[in-house]
Amino acid sequence: MEKISHALVTGGAGFIGSHLVDALVANGCRVTVLDDLSTGHRRNLDGLGDRIDFVEGDIRDADLLDRVVKGCQVVFHQAAVVSVTQSVQDPAHSCEVNDLGTVRVLDASRRNGVGRVVMASSSAVYGDDPRLPKTEDMAPGPLSPYAVQKLTGEYYASVFNGLYGLETVCLRYFNVFGPRQDPSSPYSGVISIFMTRASAGQAATIYGDGGQSRDFIYVKDVVRANLLAATEAAAAGRVFNVGTGSFIRIRELWKLIGELSNVKIDPVFGAPRLGDIRASVSDIGEMERLLGFSPQVKLRQGLVDTLAWYRGTS
Repeated sequence: MEKISHALVTGGAGFIGSHLVDALVANGCRVTVLDDLSTGHRRNLDGLGDRIDFVEGDIRDADLLDRVVKGCQVVFHQAAVVSVTQSVQDPAHSCEVNDLGTVRVLDASRRNGVGRVVMASSSAVYGDDPRLPKTEDMAPGPLSPYAVQKLTGEYYASVFNGLYGLETVCLRYFNVFGPRQDPSSPYSGVISIFMTRASAGQAATIYGDGGQSRDFIYVKDVVRANLLAATEAAAAGRVFNVGTGSFIRIRELWKLIGELSNVKIDPVFGAPRLGDIRASVSDIGEMERLLGFSPQVKLRQGLVDTLAWYRGTS
């Protein structure tokens, strides 16, 4: 794998972004982190000290972006309003961050000679297409403002790639989990919420009947996908699914977390949430074929490691 000398990670104090920063620093890369700390935390970067340059700021600030992208070989664009629910409640704000912010990142990158931008997209762009698994050539069918915004970002990336020659790669994350996923947020991932409830000996709330299926991928595998997307020539200009190719239903997930936590409590069922997708599982054949990617961490092991982290921080 080609070595990255200097990278910018937007949203680098967040859940996925901070793990990506860790990996880049471990590989000897100089890293600039841009984060407004609206959902990220400085504690996620503890221990990195002067090995990173941390800048608190907003991706909608064009002048700031011009400064932080200078000299960067790669930009990893992770910053976003990531909650489907929040995008439904306040679509204008999430649009400003996810659409305008992404255009600002792409524009600053092309004007400052960045070699490649790797962007976080989402499996939400597929909507509720009943065909499984999801393949990159499926017609999108977004069901929420968040999904529309992620799809719009992909379109902008394609245009910047073709029109300006800025190499872009978009990664459609499925359900990412692992240490540092903030359970205190009402918009947090289901695994972090379930673990918090199980650790407290409390019932989890499942929205709908719990038959929803999800493809959960461990955060360190997502980091590997990002590094491959940044360094492999075959990735340029493409969109890839980032998942495991397998799924678990939400009610079975609660049972498994209960088993690992030694907690046997029936869940509480609530009304389905607006914009929620019924079934989701990835086809990762393109990542495997072109980039040599395959997930390394099985769901059960990832849950064990994540639970140990939550218990160590509670």
